[in-house]
Amino acid sequence: MPIQPLLDLDSLDLSQRLMDREAIARYLPHRGPIAMVDALVWQDEVPNAAVAVAHIPEDVWWADGHIPGKPLMPGVLMIEAAAQLASLIYYMRSEKSWFAGFTRINDVTFRGHVLPGDDLYLICVGQKYNPKRFVTAVQGVVNGQLVFNGEIAGMAFPQLGENIERRPLSAPSVG
Repeated sequence: MPIQPLLDLDSLDLSQRLMDREAIARYLPHRGPIAMVDALVWQDEVPNAAVAVAHIPEDVWWADGHIPGKPLMPGVLMIEAAAQLASLIYYMRSEKSWFAGFTRINDVTFRGHVLPGDDLYLICVGQKYNPKRFVTAVQGVVNGQLVFNGEIAGMAFPQLGENIERRPLSAPSVG
């Protein structure tokens, strides 16, 4: 039985940009090559559901080593990109600035490939939410084809403090 899309991407204007990388960086602490969400394309009013895009550049850092001659985006990076979108929705909805990280992935199935040059559209729909925990259904779509689906859960870590450092995009990454 085919998996149904969480949202009908054909009904959305995928060229729309509600947030660019700079605006996303005000919410997410990720920087450098691990900052994977390039733009927020759509969100519902709550926000509980959203669509974002991750542009996969031709010279992406993993291309030379992950299947030389046929570079495939590692599945763990697809899930990381979806987790960043889920976190973005959490931060916007909760209006908290403490660190929220993902704690569980469930029932993830990889159904296709993401290659350098692709636009990976990430779909995230909240399943459960409270100010300290969230569960989301996620999907990735490339060229209209579902490439992964699953569930991501996360939680707030207030002990890491409010106002986790959100450095400007131009700051060097810390290794």
